[in-house]
Amino acid sequence: MKIALGSDHAGFELKAALLPVLAERGYEVLDLGAADGTTSVDYPDFGAAVGRAVVEGRADAGIAICGSGVGISIAANKVPGVRAALVHDVTSARLAREHNHANVLCLGARVIGSVVAMDAVAAWLDASEGEGRHLSRIDKISALEQPNLKKE
Repeated sequence: MKIALGSDHAGFELKAALLPVLAERGYEVLDLGAADGTTSVDYPDFGAAVGRAVVEGRADAGIAICGSGVGISIAANKVPGVRAALVHDVTSARLAREHNHANVLCLGARVIGSVVAMDAVAAWLDASEGEGRHLSRIDKISALEQPNLKKE
């Protein structure tokens, strides 16, 4: 499985800490930057890059990190086909995969510590996409991306 991984400058250290953890778990990582944490960069660029890598099939899933996780999740979710979830703990990470079929996990490096982040990533990667009642909800989310939506 290949994971697209990207961050802005605020998420650089957490991204760097996740690289060996992902490799240790057997994942191939597509590192989409930022190249360093000393130069200020714009989180929308990296959220979009991670999202595009996933929907274009260059990666199976993505992880995007900025200071709060909010901006990068908004940017990633602008890419049609992305279901990016900002998570703060193991439970929200697991449920993001099981209930929402999140294909991009977003983290706030200034909000959660690296241990919590690594546990959340592990929970998300280990979880399975749920079926049953969740599928109709995922279909409704996907339908929101379609042009000419009928209002109900």
